[in-house]
Amino acid sequence: MRHRSSRGPSAYIPVSQLTGPYVGDNIAAVMGLHPDYLHVFWKTQHQLLRMDGALSLPERHYVAIMASARHQCTYLVSLHSSCFLQVGGDLRWLEGFDAAPLKLRKLNDLNKILAHRPWLITKEHIEGSSTLQEAERVLAEIKKLDEEGEETSQEEMETRFEREKRECAMVPTNGDNSKPVCFPGILRFLEDPDFGYIDFTRRGEQAPPTFRAHDYTWEDHGYSLLQRLNPEVGQLLDDKFQVAFNLTYHTCATHCGVDTFKLRRAIWNYIQCIYGIRYDDYDYGEVNQLLERSLKVYMKTVTCHPERVTRQLYNDFWRQFKHSEKVHLNFLLLEARLQAALLYSLRAITRYMT
Repeated sequence: MRHRSSRGPSAYIPVSQLTGPYVGDNIAAVMGLHPDYLHVFWKTQHQLLRMDGALSLPERHYVAIMASARHQCTYLVSLHSSCFLQVGGDLRWLEGFDAAPLKLRKLNDLNKILAHRPWLITKEHIEGSSTLQEAERVLAEIKKLDEEGEETSQEEMETRFEREKRECAMVPTNGDNSKPVCFPGILRFLEDPDFGYIDFTRRGEQAPPTFRAHDYTWEDHGYSLLQRLNPEVGQLLDDKFQVAFNLTYHTCATHCGVDTFKLRRAIWNYIQCIYGIRYDDYDYGEVNQLLERSLKVYMKTVTCHPERVTRQLYNDFWRQFKHSEKVHLNFLLLEARLQAALLYSLRAITRYMT
C-alpha cells in the first residue's frame, strides 16, 4: 500500500485502532498490533538483507524488487529501489530487468514460479545454479513474498501496474506497434507479466501430483536442510512460523476464553491445500465447518491475487472481529503461503543434492 499521509499507514484500519505512534513506517504500524510477531519479522529481515551472505546487499534488494514486482506492489518496488541505491547499487540496473547482471536475470523463471505456481519447481531449476549457495537466493526471494503480501493486502483494485499496462499499449516504439514502450514502473522488472496463479487442480486438466506433507515435512526435512544451508535464516523462519501459528489472546470477536487452535489450523491447512499440500492426518471437513465463504474468498485472494484485494473484501468477512484479529489472519495466510513455497523449493534442492 502506498503511503497516505491523510489516512495513515492502512487504507482499511483507522490510525486510532493502531497501537503506538505512527512514524511513517506502514509495515511496522500495522504489524505493531502484534509485537511478538513484529519482533521476529524484523530480525528475519535484518538477517536476509543486511548480514553476510552469498549475495551482495544491492543484489539482495534487486531480488526483492523482482519479487515485489511479480505481485504488482508499487510500495515495495519503490522502497527496495531506494534501499538498492543506498547500499551502492548501480542506477543503471533500475532502468529495467534487462540491465541487471546475467546471474540475476537467470532468476526470472524461478521468481515467477515461486510467486505464483511453486508446485512447478524441480531440481532442474536448482541445477541452473553454479553453487548450492544459490539456494539463498531462492530463500530471499520467497521471503519477500511474505513482506509483500502484508502490504499488497491493503491495495485498492486499481493498481499502478494496471495503469502502466494501458499506457504501454498506447505508446509504440519507433513506429512499431508490436513492441510497446514501458515508462518507469513495475513492468520494467517483469518478463511474462501475464503469468500468474492458476488453481492447483483444474477440472478436466491433468493435475500435478499432490504434495503429501508427511513425505516431506517442514519439521523433519525442510527445516533440517535449511539449517545446513543457512542456519541463522532457518532458525528465524521457523521462529516466525511458530509465532504466527501459536499467537493467541484467547479471544474471538466479542468472546473471551476461546481456544482458537482449530480455527488457526483450518486457516493454515486451507492455504497450503490451495497450493497442493495436504496432510493425511487432518480432517478437511473442519475447513468448511470453521471458514465461512466470504472468509475463504478473502484468504484465497490475499495469498493468490493480493493485487485484487479491495476494501469490500476486507469488510465482508468477520464483521464482528477486531482489526487486530484480521491482521493476525493475514500473518497466518502469509506464513502458510511462505512455508508452502519453501517446502517445494527445499524438496527440489534435496532431490538435486541426492
